[in-house]
Amino acid sequence: MKLGFIGLGNVGSKLAASLLRNGFDLTVRDLNKDAAKTLLEGGAHWAESGKLLAEAVDIVITCLPSPAIVAQVMEAENGIIAGLSKGKMWIEMSTTDVAEVKRLAKLVEAKGANALEAPVSGGCHRAASGNIAIFIGGERAAFERALPALTAIGRNILHVGELGSASALKVVTNYLAFVNLVSVGEALTVCKLAGLDMATAYEGIRISSGNSFVHETESQVILNGSYNINFTMDLAIKDMKLFDDLAQALDAPLEISPLVLGILRDGQERYGAKAWSSMIVKRLEDACNTNLRAPGFPEELLDTEPEVKGSEVIIRRA
Repeated sequence: MKLGFIGLGNVGSKLAASLLRNGFDLTVRDLNKDAAKTLLEGGAHWAESGKLLAEAVDIVITCLPSPAIVAQVMEAENGIIAGLSKGKMWIEMSTTDVAEVKRLAKLVEAKGANALEAPVSGGCHRAASGNIAIFIGGERAAFERALPALTAIGRNILHVGELGSASALKVVTNYLAFVNLVSVGEALTVCKLAGLDMATAYEGIRISSGNSFVHETESQVILNGSYNINFTMDLAIKDMKLFDDLAQALDAPLEISPLVLGILRDGQERYGAKAWSSMIVKRLEDACNTNLRAPGFPEELLDTEPEVKGSEVIIRRA
């Protein structure tokens, strides 16, 4: 199986590295060829266009920052769709809009190729170790065919249902993470103002009913002061807006989502689009003239579980 990967950003580069580490014949492309340097040194091939990449491989994977960029990469004159043919497959691993992934899938299928969506969840540190979760939307037969590649990338793989369902579930989980991030910032701020030792506060939350994945991960880089979660403010806003737009389209009268989206937008205005999303808690640090620091916390997260060779757990929809 020959694989192609387009989009070598913070997450994409790590997913592509897992494929290469697991012995797949890999061809890559990114606007910035320097982003592919390590992969090329490890044996990956380079494609000069999306069309040439699609012609050279069996499965094309995209992992890009926004639905607009995905559309551009897919539909350009020398884009992916131009290089697809019968029997090939496109897997969209970006966090994207439900309607947009369905629209592009129709163009892919018109070329005789298959389309799957496979957004990931768990953070860059888990992407690096092959320990990330993957939601799959699309036909079961296509899912089964892509499974060897997917198990090289992720550990928990869930076939959600028809195309579009995985993208919907992904923006829901991101929404919950961002809401939790804002609430964790408020909780840590109150701990600091109450005079608690911040390392002790971290452990207290971790072992209590107030614990969460976001607290166990992002709180560490907040307490370190690096805020380095390898995910930027503009991407957080993009993902939150995808969720908010979906809720509005479904006429769901949400209250928390618009509030958190406004908080994130204020954070971007204060600290910049490329500030780490965890820096949203700095709004409270600044307002209270304090900081949420404690010794002994890492500058950047590493997966605490051993490197995963394929998937230990595969959850597949009947």
